[in-house]
Amino acid sequence: MSNLHKLDLNLLLTLNALLIERNVTRAAARLHLSQPSVSVQLGKLRAAFDDPLLLPGPRGMLPTARALALFAPLQAVLVQLEQVLQPEQAFDPATAEVRWNLAAADATEYAILLPMLPSLRAQAPLSRMAVFEAVPARMAHALENGQVDLGFLAQEEAPPGLRHRTLFSEHYVLAGRRDHPLLQAPPDLERFCALEFIVVSPNGGGFRSNVDTALETLGRTRKVVLSVPHFLIVPPLLAASDMVALLPSRLLKNALGDLRTWEPPVTLPDYEMAMVWHERMHLDPAHRWLRERIMAWNEKPA
Repeated sequence: MSNLHKLDLNLLLTLNALLIERNVTRAAARLHLSQPSVSVQLGKLRAAFDDPLLLPGPRGMLPTARALALFAPLQAVLVQLEQVLQPEQAFDPATAEVRWNLAAADATEYAILLPMLPSLRAQAPLSRMAVFEAVPARMAHALENGQVDLGFLAQEEAPPGLRHRTLFSEHYVLAGRRDHPLLQAPPDLERFCALEFIVVSPNGGGFRSNVDTALETLGRTRKVVLSVPHFLIVPPLLAASDMVALLPSRLLKNALGDLRTWEPPVTLPDYEMAMVWHERMHLDPAHRWLRERIMAWNEKPA
């Protein structure tokens, strides 16, 4: 590569024109340059290659052996450079064989990916998608090193320095089995605190959340009896027991079954779900197409 630093790559265009035309004047006309400019560039080429390259002859200029040996590879290189510099082609989802790597919590998979997947498969039938578990603490690194193309997490957890778009606002509802003896009417704060709760702890083993912080400001506590790492295991656990849980409303939108929901008697802040990506993928046509599809889907009424 050190030799490239010594040569203005525009000189390769001049060399190509000279080898084709074997005449400085005609080469200058081909390049839309003046004859003296091409003569100066020929001098630079001779110095760079340490070879005369083209010598005066009876009917124009004669290429040296070195020049003849350069001609075929030079042509190939110029074709490749031309391809590199071509404008980026538009993404065609119907024919593109592309793989997308996404990172999302299981509740996000259910709320975002599951509903839109049939449409996505129909529009991009040759595409593939790999979904990894979203770990907010490792999201920035995964996006930077290319392990993940697009991530989903709460807006407040989005690492700084990443591109992001807000998809929707979400809130938690209290969920339990439909015939739960303590949930036949909207629970007041006392009954709420008497319930046995399941807590989702993505990092594993946690028995607290912002609910407990809100209760403590009221001088109250609740009973947390089970901690699980994923959301989707919670609904069947609720249906088979008297345990309850605070779950994202979209998780339960189409999967209530034997469950019922109530607004909790303690004020909990809503949160915004966002998709995040690294700057290196921002202008990629396939990535942009996928982001637009996700945004369009989530702009539909919930």
